[in-house]
Amino acid sequence: MMLEKLEQLKVEALQKITQAANVDELNLVRQSVLGKKGSLTGILKELGKLSPEEKKTVGQAANVVKTALSDAIANREEEIIAQGSVMEHELDLTLPGIAPVLGGLHPITQMCYDLNDAFRSLGFHVYEEVEITSEKFAFDHMNFPPSHPARESMDTFWLEGTEDKEAEQRLCLRPHLTGGSVRHLREHGAPARFVYPGRVYRNENTDARHERAFFQYEALIVDRDFSFASGKLLVKTILEKVFGQEVDVRMRAGFFPFVEPGFEIDMKCLVCGGSGCRVCKNVGWIEVMPGGVPHPNVLRSAGLDPTEWTGFYINIGLDRLVMMRYGVDDVRLFHSADLRFLTQFK
Repeated sequence: MMLEKLEQLKVEALQKITQAANVDELNLVRQSVLGKKGSLTGILKELGKLSPEEKKTVGQAANVVKTALSDAIANREEEIIAQGSVMEHELDLTLPGIAPVLGGLHPITQMCYDLNDAFRSLGFHVYEEVEITSEKFAFDHMNFPPSHPARESMDTFWLEGTEDKEAEQRLCLRPHLTGGSVRHLREHGAPARFVYPGRVYRNENTDARHERAFFQYEALIVDRDFSFASGKLLVKTILEKVFGQEVDVRMRAGFFPFVEPGFEIDMKCLVCGGSGCRVCKNVGWIEVMPGGVPHPNVLRSAGLDPTEWTGFYINIGLDRLVMMRYGVDDVRLFHSADLRFLTQFK
């Protein structure tokens, strides 16, 4: 009975193989007969019901049928290819191909890489810090007084379960990168010359110039003798490297707990050319980085003697530099993941 099934299967399968007009039809025949759920496989699964003598006879016959069908399929495939029936229509080699979809760097990532290259050319190295930090590194080491409003939830995202703790036990998403300076100096000591880019988090309302999660790019020099004038020259050099042209800048006195003296650096708005727009609040200038000389208390937190060491620190608003480079008037567009916007920067 099983031998008859095998013979009938062979005859029907050979007929279908001969009638296959193209490779796709031939593959369907192969799958229906020799596949995991094919008819020949189904017969082989029934061998376990037979006696040892019958199992041997039927098994040998099944192998012969399988070999015959495999050879027939291979031969028919060669015939189809020789006849040019692989495709249902002729291949027109003159038709244009389909261009592959290429990705590209996000404009903020590209700006970060450009800054890395610019600073490396001046002898800096790149440092990375963890995104979850503590009150001790984010505020205590940075000379923030206990009553400073930045410590409250209105500005800082505190991790659930640590709100009532203090110092190293009170954890938060880093509200700024500045705490990384102390972490680096404790690990590597002074003199030091490094940058540390990364994302920071603030609990604030969003608008054309502000986001809850955005990118900063900080740079710090710590040495025994570094003048304020050298720091200003550093800023102008970096901006010229990034924008490929001389950039008008101005420095204003500013207060930040972690520097003394402190300042704010503005650059002429490149979105409006200095004529005034919503990005620069219609004043023609936009703040791109605060900075100053590391505060003595910060140096002490890093294990350095402020009577021996000094330095120069800047905090670059990475997102705002990208806005200036491309003339974009709303920072939220960079974080929208809208490909219609992002593909412009490939």
